This record gives sequence, C-alpha cells and structure tokens, in this order.
Amino acid sequence: MEDKREPGLANGGKTGKREDYLEWSEYFMAVSFLSAQRSKDPSSQVGACIVNPENKIVGIGYNGMPNGCDDDLLPWSRYADDWLDTKKPYVCHAEMNAIMNKNSADVKGCTMYVVLFPCNECAKLIIQAGSSSPRRPRLSLILILSTTLRSRTRRPSKTGPKRTTKYGGIMSLKGKTK
Repeated sequence: MEDKREPGLANGGKTGKREDYLEWSEYFMAVSFLSAQRSKDPSSQVGACIVNPENKIVGIGYNGMPNGCDDDLLPWSRYADDWLDTKKPYVCHAEMNAIMNKNSADVKGCTMYVVLFPCNECAKLIIQAGSSSPRRPRLSLILILSTTLRSRTRRPSKTGPKRTTKYGGIMSLKGKTK
C-alpha cells in the first residue's frame, strides 16, 4: 500500500529536527562517563575520551590495572601503611589509557573529555602526547566535569597539575551534562 502523505508529514506533521538532542561536548562527556563504568576501582571510576577536530572518537580509556596484570592479585585500596599495598603505584589512569589506546598517529588538535581533573603525571602526559613544543600541544583542550583534583600520586599537589596544564598551553573548561 502506497503512503499518500506529503513528504515530511509522516512523523506527525513535524518537519524540523528534534531539539533536545545532545551537543557534541555533552555526547563525548557521556562517553567518558560510560567508559568510567568499565573501571573495577571501588573508590573512583574515571573515564576519558579523545576526539579529533571532525568529532570522531580516536581514543577511550578508563582507570584500571595494566594490561596482563591480574587485577585480583593487586591491591585496590586507597590507603595503607605501606604505599605498595595501595592501588596508586599500579593503576593506569583513564587519560593514560585513552592516549595509549588511540587509533590515530597523533592527537594534534584533539580534545580530551575526562570526568575528573588530571593528576600531575597525566597532566604532563597530556602535554607530551605527540607534542613537539610545550607552546603547541597536540592535545589542545581538556573538558572536565569536575575540577576536583585527585590525590592519585605519592605527593599530591592541588596546584601542580593546574599550573602544569596552564603553562603547557592546555586549557581546561568545566563541562556540563543534561
């Protein structure tokens, strides 16, 4: 049976596009949150998503133990008398995994969406990711949902990562979700 309605009227007479769709930044932040759900870390689930200028995802990561390491044998504790009995010396952060999992030659001009502000080590890694000069970082922007700094290093610093990203030419913006 042939449809005799005018083109565009099949969806109840509406001819315009849907207006409540996700913006690109909201979509990529949601991908970061979804990726974070893969983490087995009982205290913090972090996800990261790297996107090229054409809005194509080129890397995704979440915090977890290194590939090939049995995560049932390594500690997941945040605090212990001995630092080696915590997760901190073992866990690979989401930002590192997103960079290592990238499916492109470099991340020039890309944007990283990450759930929490990067630690000092990840801040340096983001700047160095394929960068030929600290003034021209290839991973140009970090969008984060929370500016809460993670105490994920041996000597946590609240200003170090922010200063590193600032001086490294990385701009961080607070993201939003619907």
